[in-house]
Amino acid sequence: MNWIVFLLLGAATGVGASFTGLGGGFLVVPILLLMGYDAQKAVGTSFMAILIISGAALFAHSRLCNVDFRVGLLMGLGGLAGAQIGAQLLEHVSTGQFRRIFALVLFGLACYLFFK
Repeated sequence: MNWIVFLLLGAATGVGASFTGLGGGFLVVPILLLMGYDAQKAVGTSFMAILIISGAALFAHSRLCNVDFRVGLLMGLGGLAGAQIGAQLLEHVSTGQFRRIFALVLFGLACYLFFK
């Protein structure tokens, strides 16, 4: 795939992630799945991209005084353990199963936000 396409996809993800606060994985993972990546590789690659995008979004939101660093740090520390567990669980899920689970999570989130 052309590197320019990846840069443009990254830019679009950066806008989506910084605007919604969802981290961008909700955009990157489906794109990589459509490109033929298996679930495990799509999720891992997504985290690499999101690491960079999140740093940039944190910087931008910090300049606007929109960050509660204490809460973010506490949640991030809790997420350290959760991330290890999630990565191990994903090893036992097929790409087909992952697609259905991911779709249900996104659908549930969309319904919650729509009706809330």
